Amino acid sequence: MIIELEGCVENIVYRNEENGYTVFELATKDSTEVRTCVGSFSYITEGEHYHLTCGETVHSVYGKQYKVLSADIIEPEDAAAMERYLGSGAIKGVGKALAARIVGRFGDETFRVIEEEPERLADIKGISERMARAISENFYDKRELRNTMMFLQKYGISSSLSVKIYKTYGSGVYQVLRTNPYRLAEEIKGVGFKTADEIASRGGIIIDAAFRNRAGILYVLSEAVAQGHTYLPIDELTENSLKLLGTDEESLKAPLEELSLERKIVMTELDTDIEDKEKVKCCYLAPFYYMELGVARMLTDLNVRHPLNRQKAERTLSRIEKDLDVELDPVQKEAVFAAAENGVMILTGGPGTGKTTTINAMIRFFEEEGNDILLAAPTGRAAKRINETTGREASTIHRMLQMKGMTDDDEAGEKSFGVREGFEKNETNPLETDVIIIDEMSMVDISLMNALLKATAPGTRLIMVGDANQLPPVGAGNVLRDVIASEKFMTVCLEKIFRQASLSDIVVNAHKINRGEEIALDNKSKDFFFLQRDKITDIWGVIVALVRDKLPSYVKAGVNEIQVLTPMRKGELGVEKLNSMLQQYLNPADPKKKEKEYGDIIFREGDKVMQIKNNYQIEWQCRNQKGFVRASGSGIFNGDCGIIKGINTYAEELEIVFDEDKLVNYPFSQLDELELAYCVTVHKSQGSEYPAVVMPLLSGPWQLFNRNLLYTAVTRAKKCVTIVGSRQAVFSMINNEKEQKRYSGLKEHLKEIR
Repeated sequence: MIIELEGCVENIVYRNEENGYTVFELATKDSTEVRTCVGSFSYITEGEHYHLTCGETVHSVYGKQYKVLSADIIEPEDAAAMERYLGSGAIKGVGKALAARIVGRFGDETFRVIEEEPERLADIKGISERMARAISENFYDKRELRNTMMFLQKYGISSSLSVKIYKTYGSGVYQVLRTNPYRLAEEIKGVGFKTADEIASRGGIIIDAAFRNRAGILYVLSEAVAQGHTYLPIDELTENSLKLLGTDEESLKAPLEELSLERKIVMTELDTDIEDKEKVKCCYLAPFYYMELGVARMLTDLNVRHPLNRQKAERTLSRIEKDLDVELDPVQKEAVFAAAENGVMILTGGPGTGKTTTINAMIRFFEEEGNDILLAAPTGRAAKRINETTGREASTIHRMLQMKGMTDDDEAGEKSFGVREGFEKNETNPLETDVIIIDEMSMVDISLMNALLKATAPGTRLIMVGDANQLPPVGAGNVLRDVIASEKFMTVCLEKIFRQASLSDIVVNAHKINRGEEIALDNKSKDFFFLQRDKITDIWGVIVALVRDKLPSYVKAGVNEIQVLTPMRKGELGVEKLNSMLQQYLNPADPKKKEKEYGDIIFREGDKVMQIKNNYQIEWQCRNQKGFVRASGSGIFNGDCGIIKGINTYAEELEIVFDEDKLVNYPFSQLDELELAYCVTVHKSQGSEYPAVVMPLLSGPWQLFNRNLLYTAVTRAKKCVTIVGSRQAVFSMINNEKEQKRYSGLKEHLKEIR
């Protein structure tokens, strides 16, 4: 049965921001009954008036509903309707009381006055001239935003992305879409070439092929950056562009030249093999080329020799050993002296080789010399670990550099491609210290390294600590490996496994994996286990039993501290499937627990979640037991984990407590930055340490199932590693030393500097 309804949206019960699916209550003119309606809307807000064509349905739980088949928004025509719209909160700064005063003064003329004569609003008590202009501008923006979103819906663009597009172009979006939609791919983060291509196709727009080819080239390069490359060989760029565009090689020449002239890309030649002097033509997105050059130059400039009286230094170090009650081996002692003598120094080594003891000795040595020291790491967890092992204050690199409130989408509305410049500490306002020690350097990408070096004043010692055999950073570049491979800086590698560490099979097996040696999977160990399972469903069952029932008591940790790691995102043993499965068993649905559905994910109170992109702007607070704020700041970063403590459907927020007790209120509109974290990829686990790690391994692509990844996963565990799956998969990974090729030119740039 088809029914026509007209009325005001009184309450939005539920809304999925990704697909626009909305459940709302409609107050109709001809009835006191409030109708529950369901449908997909590009934009809808409480207080708006609609004419709806609906079909009646009966929901098994919620009863009678009206399924919206078509919807036309209508302007409120009388004073009562206008007051309801203004009082709904749709216009910033206008509540019910103020809405009543405005409509009481202007009646049916209210909307016309707001649009055409906003200065008259200032005649009302409580409204200044400035506020009057703000109300008018907000009223206009709301109307334009709604019209734009309805227009963009025709092109299949989601609500959240539509808002971003509108903020960038305003009412000019129509011209952009009709003439060159590929501008969106170049200028707005979150809009890829394929989306722009689909808009052009759906709209039947005849586009200049040069626009399309240009956008395609930039898309291929930006995808390469997302995969960790700072450049692509020109042959690979050409091949990938041709596959994407379906054109010929000749048609790429003009766009490449044009992009090069505009300095959006840089074409250069690199020595991929220094000995043979074989040069390969390469193409960078311009920011990454200049970052690599800058990092190479700044590192070289920092690398000055500092005079050291060896005899005095040895006496000082001997005293430190007694104070710390440790005995450094010759390599560790040399590392301390090397840190004192060199402007840039790298300390590397696997688990159990004494990196922490050496760092502690370095800190004490520099303190004896009267030097100021800053300690930092890429993640909050890694920084917290330094604090625990050294007893000194440590921070994230971002906090040390005093980041500004910004997001990855900022920078004048243009794509940043991961480039971060939002730090208070820089070349004009450098860090005030004598020594900087950075731990977990394998996680630092070229962008963060560039920002760090800009803020490091000449004469400051920089000590980089990390395991070069870990996975490369999630972001673009391969900084630690490139710096070591350049052979331009003092590098000390710790290889000896100390006695206490040698009692741990986690440490012993990690080193065996790194050397390509077979490990024992006989379960005679106390901290390294293997459970043979050949069926997916059996593996699922074992994972749940381990995480929920067995491991918490064994390692004396909470269920949420046990971490499932997997190489993949997709597939039956990938992150997405395992998170969905684990949520059912570890945090099942409960009438007492509120939920928020977003896309394919259900967020539930009590869920373990992870931040999946840097958000420099979002604010956090740390509170004491009485609820008073003891610390506050901004910024939650890719890889940070937390627990959902509350879901406020009225305020449309999730309340999440992250590591270090940071309390964050997450707007529903930003839920694309979160995902469940019962299971995470090995890449996302970098810099973290867990009491116990469970890793399902059955089969997968060789690019992921390699030695490097297995080594990284095993070294994430402090007390226990359990591998579930195929013995053959484990041995294949140990034997597969082929890593996915990562293109980065820092090593070559460093070698070129004399």
